[in-house]
Amino acid sequence: MKDFKITRRGFLASAAAMTVAGCATAKMGKAPAYLSGRSPNEKLNVAGVGVGGKGESDIALCDTENIVGLCDVDDQMAAKSFERFPNAKRYKDYRKMLEEMKEIDAVTISTPDHMHFPVAMMAMALGKHVYVQKPLTHTVWEAREISKAAAKYGVVTQMGNQGHSGDGVRELCELIWSGAIGNVREVHTWTNRPIWPQGMTELLGKKPIPEFVDWDLWQGVAQRREFGGYWNTDKAGYLPFVWRGWWEYGCGALGD
Repeated sequence: MKDFKITRRGFLASAAAMTVAGCATAKMGKAPAYLSGRSPNEKLNVAGVGVGGKGESDIALCDTENIVGLCDVDDQMAAKSFERFPNAKRYKDYRKMLEEMKEIDAVTISTPDHMHFPVAMMAMALGKHVYVQKPLTHTVWEAREISKAAAKYGVVTQMGNQGHSGDGVRELCELIWSGAIGNVREVHTWTNRPIWPQGMTELLGKKPIPEFVDWDLWQGVAQRREFGGYWNTDKAGYLPFVWRGWWEYGCGALGD
């Protein structure tokens, strides 16, 4: 198998989709076809959909590039990203951002689980490279379709499984593969998930929608429900984090 070398821009197209975690390891060489005609010294134009919570760190790790667009339906959660990148255009509807901002090269997608698929599919169809947080999609069917789309549109993609990219996990794999600890016959693993309410049997009651939240856009492709509260103030609700415990929006502890 021949060695494959890429330019800085070629690497960054991938790295932007992987929260540019490995920029320091870029190698110079022949540019991939999808980047032909572009200078290796150019910066990528990166946009984020869902830029609060985990999305805040995802877009922040792309700050070596041009952060041109920030999209979030929750102004309170997105406040730090808005402050960090004051020159980026702000949107609440990802569809409007992707349609208007033709200059976007890559998109980080860090929304609740149920919106990963529609946002990523639209971005890829428009030729944007994508980094999509875990779990990749809300259903198995969506995962299969999004994989087909990535191949169809020829874009660089990455799922947010960065937890498996650290030295600890790599060293563990090498220990097992080398036989240094003998044949592994049994593994014990532990997680503190879920760290949110789960197993509810009734929907939440209706509460006033905060001015800083666009509840209709937040629900996206999900079945319409009444706003059930904002956890940070009401100690009940789907936002900004406990949506994971509701199947309409998240995949529970397994998906996390």
